[in-house]
Amino acid sequence: MSGEPRPKDRPWLMRTYAGHSTAEASNELYRRNLAKGQTGLSVAFDLPTQTGYDPDHILARGEVGRVGVPVSHLGDMRRLFQDIPLEQMNTSMTINATAMWLLALYQVVAEEHGADPAKLQGTTQNDIVKEYLSRGTHVFPPGPSLRLTTDMIAYTVHHIPKWNPINICSYHLQEAGATPVQEIAYAMSTAIAVLDAVFDSGQVPEERKGDVVARISFFVNAGVRFIEEMCKMRAFGRIWDRITRERYGIDNPKHRRFRYGVQVNSLGLTEAQPENNVQRIVLEMLAVTLSKDARARAVQLPAWNEALGLPRPWDQQWSLRIQQVLAQESDLLEYDDIFAGSHVIEAKVAELTGEAEAEIERIQEMGGAMAAVESGYLKAQLVASHAARRARIESGEEKIVGVNSYESTEPNPLTADLDTAIMTVDPANEARVVSALHTWREQRDAHRAETALSALRKAAAGTDNLMAATVECARAGVTTGEWAWALRDVFGEFRAPTGVGGAPLAVTAEAGSQLATVREKVEKTAAELGGGRLRLLVGKPGLDGHSNGAEQIAVRARDAGFEVIYQGIRLTPEQIVMAAVDEDVHCVGLSILSGSHAELVPDVLERLRLAGAQDIPVIVGGIIPAADAAALRAAGVAAVFTPKDFGITEIIGRIVDEIRSANTLPALEVPV
Repeated sequence: MSGEPRPKDRPWLMRTYAGHSTAEASNELYRRNLAKGQTGLSVAFDLPTQTGYDPDHILARGEVGRVGVPVSHLGDMRRLFQDIPLEQMNTSMTINATAMWLLALYQVVAEEHGADPAKLQGTTQNDIVKEYLSRGTHVFPPGPSLRLTTDMIAYTVHHIPKWNPINICSYHLQEAGATPVQEIAYAMSTAIAVLDAVFDSGQVPEERKGDVVARISFFVNAGVRFIEEMCKMRAFGRIWDRITRERYGIDNPKHRRFRYGVQVNSLGLTEAQPENNVQRIVLEMLAVTLSKDARARAVQLPAWNEALGLPRPWDQQWSLRIQQVLAQESDLLEYDDIFAGSHVIEAKVAELTGEAEAEIERIQEMGGAMAAVESGYLKAQLVASHAARRARIESGEEKIVGVNSYESTEPNPLTADLDTAIMTVDPANEARVVSALHTWREQRDAHRAETALSALRKAAAGTDNLMAATVECARAGVTTGEWAWALRDVFGEFRAPTGVGGAPLAVTAEAGSQLATVREKVEKTAAELGGGRLRLLVGKPGLDGHSNGAEQIAVRARDAGFEVIYQGIRLTPEQIVMAAVDEDVHCVGLSILSGSHAELVPDVLERLRLAGAQDIPVIVGGIIPAADAAALRAAGVAAVFTPKDFGITEIIGRIVDEIRSANTLPALEVPV
C-alpha cells in the first residue's frame, strides 16, 4: 500500500567538531553532545597539539586551547575521555603531523578503560599532503611524514583492525581554492602515494592488501553548488573503484567501497548576514545525503556563527538538530538512489571523472603527489584557483547573498550583542594549562620518559615501525612536544612552498579598472618616498597555518606593484619584526585566524617600537570580533580587516593609504 511507511536505511554518523580550553571542559562538552543524540565524537585539537609543541613553547603563546583542546600527555587524554566508553564509541580525531602520537595516547587510555584495542572504532585524519597545501600543520618533510603514515597504517591493520588510520582529506583543498576536479585529483593522488608506500614497505602481506584498502577513508568538503558537489561524490566513488581494482588488484567490492565523511563548507560561511549560513549549511548537507549511492558515512556541520568566532554549545546543538530533522522527519532514507538514470547527473559525473583522471595522470607523470608537493606545482595550482574565485566574487560574477548582492538588511537579533553571540576562551586558561604541564613533568618517572625518547630516536634513525616506540612514550609520560622534538632531531622540519611566486595574474589591470587605479597609487607613493618599490611584509605569527587569505593578499599586492616579502607560516613576532627591519618595509600585514591576535599583535607592535620602527604601519586580517578589533586599533594597529572585507584590491588600496598616512603624505584623490 502506498500509505504504508517504507523501511528506513540506517542514518549516517552524526558528529560535531568540538574541543576547547582544557581536556576537562571538552569532556563535559562531549558528554552533553552525546546526551543530545550525537552518535560519534569529532575531536578538535589546539594548534600546539597539532604541530608538536608543548603549551610552554614560545610559538604556543596565545594558541593554547583556542581552536581545540590541548593534549600534552597521557593525563590530558585520560581527562578528555573520562566516563566515555571508548569500546562503544566511534571517535574521529582531526590530527595529522602528530597523528601517531595521539592514536598511541588514545589506545593506552582505552586499555586503561579495559577496552580491547581490536574493537576500537574511529579515524585519525593523518593526511599530511593537504597540510603542505592548505592547512599548514605539517612538521616533518614529505619522506619522513609518509613513513609515519605508513607505519600507522601497518600497525592498525595488525593491532586495531576496525580503525581508519587515515582519511585522505580533500576538505581543506576546496577551502584553499580547489575546483571539484582538483579536489578529486589531488585526493586520489595522495591516496595512491600512501598505498604505494604501504605496500612497498613490506609490512603488510599480499593477502591482507584488501584489509588496508578497506580502511582507507576520505574526508571531503561540500559547497553550496550542491548538484555539482553530489556529482563530485559519485565521481570520487567511480574513480576509487577503478584505481583499487586496476592498480592494486582488489577483487572484493566491499574493500573497494568509497567510504567518506564530510564537513560542509566553512569557506562559504559569511560574517555579513550570518543567519544566511543556516540555509547554506542545509543545502550543503543535501549534497552528501540525497544520493543513496554516494551518501556520506559520517557528517559534521559547522555552526551558523563560525565566521564570527567560536560557536557556543547551543549553536552546535542547532547544527546537530539540522541533521536529525533530515534523518528522522523526512522520507529521505526510505528510497533507493533518486538520481539513478538521470542523464543530466550522469553527464556531469562523466565530465568530472574524465577531467580528474587526466589530472591524476599528469601528477603521476611528475612522480606522484609527493613530488608535485615538493616542486610547488600543487600549491601554485591551488593559489591560482583561489585567486580566480576571489576575482569572480569581487567582480560580482559569483554572487554571495548578503556580501556582494542583497546587502541591505534588517537589524539582526542573533548578533545584536556580539559579545554573547560567540563563546570566548578565558585568557587565564593558558597559564593554568602550562602550570599543569609543569606539574606533570615533575611527577612522572623522568628516567622512563628519557629511555622511551631514546628508543624513539633510535627507531626513527633505523627502519623499525615507529608505533611501538611511540606507544611506550605515551605510557612513560612523554609530552607532545618531547615526542615531536625527538623526531625533529632525526627527520628535521619542513617549510612548504607558498605558491605565491608561481601564481598567475588573477585580475587584469586594464585602463580604468580598479587594479589599474591602485597600481597608480602604488607607483605615485613609491616615487614620493624616494623611488624603488613599496615593500609589504605579509606575516603569519603563531601556529595558524590557514594561509589562504595571506597568500591572496600577497598575490594581489604583487600584481598591484608591491614588492612582497612573504615567508610562509609559523613565525614568531620576533622573526616578523626582524624581517620587517632587515627588508626596510613600508607596511607589515599580519594574518591570524586562530584567535591568538590579542596576544601576538601587541607583541609585534612592542617589538617594532623597541627596534625604533614604530612608524611602520601594521594592519591585521582574520576572524576578529568587533571588540577585539577596537582594542587592536587602540593599541596602534592601523587597520583591521575581517571576512566581510572581501574586496582584496580595495584592501591593497587601503594599505597604500595607511603607508601615506604613516609617512605624512597627503591623501591621494584617487578613488578605489
